[in-house]
Amino acid sequence: MHPESRSSLDGPLPPGRMVTSDEGDGDRQPLWLSDGPAAPELWTRMYTEHARSGLWPLLLDALDPNDGEFRPWESGEVFPEQMSSPASHDPAGLLAQWWATYTAVDEDDDMLDVKGHLAVTAPFGQVWPGLAAGRETVMNPEQLASEFAEVFLTDCPRTRLGLVAAPSGAEALTAVGWNGPCNYENDTAKFSAVVRDWETRFGARVVAVGFSTLHLSIAAPPVTEHEALLVAAEHFAFCPDNIWQGSRPYTLAAYAERITGAHRWDFWWD
Repeated sequence: MHPESRSSLDGPLPPGRMVTSDEGDGDRQPLWLSDGPAAPELWTRMYTEHARSGLWPLLLDALDPNDGEFRPWESGEVFPEQMSSPASHDPAGLLAQWWATYTAVDEDDDMLDVKGHLAVTAPFGQVWPGLAAGRETVMNPEQLASEFAEVFLTDCPRTRLGLVAAPSGAEALTAVGWNGPCNYENDTAKFSAVVRDWETRFGARVVAVGFSTLHLSIAAPPVTEHEALLVAAEHFAFCPDNIWQGSRPYTLAAYAERITGAHRWDFWWD
């Protein structure tokens, strides 16, 4: 984060420090991290000032908030130098590719037979249904993001504030070098490309990030069964653990019901 970015802020920041990445030659500092828990009004102020400061605020959760290292953020387990550019990736192509990978039938799977495997992603099975159409944003995405930030901080009071120099929340994930989905893909720019597309189609805003979790506010969620199924298919391609290890039953249809009309999307990678 450049010093001039901080100097453009309207008010002072709480105590905090720049975090140095573990990657590279040790002089890359992609993140400013508060020393203590974030306050909702501070996140909202930083969010409002983003257009001028260029600093995207992230509510940062830790793998174990009781651990003094506050992993991965304070410990520097971020890897911006490993990432490509979100602009280099086609979100539709990525989702189709991931869908094909995660719906492939493994005949050696001890948990599910072929019929059971295909039932998880019914009614589509192995056929990629394509992207869901974007919806007109009725609610104000910025106001909704601020409201979600307040709720998130109520639920997770030890969350800290991070500031990342990035043009959007989606691109902040890559700029900070977050590596949460590394069990599936090491290049976070690919996930940023998809989230950036969701920012346009669904009024998504990146509000909070954990060790391997991602939390978005959604201004224009799906409202019909068909829309929700298509969005659920995108979520499965983006983060299959949401369904494989989510709430029972572990099916696309059940997941689609849960996200219908929902103004927050949560993702977790095991």
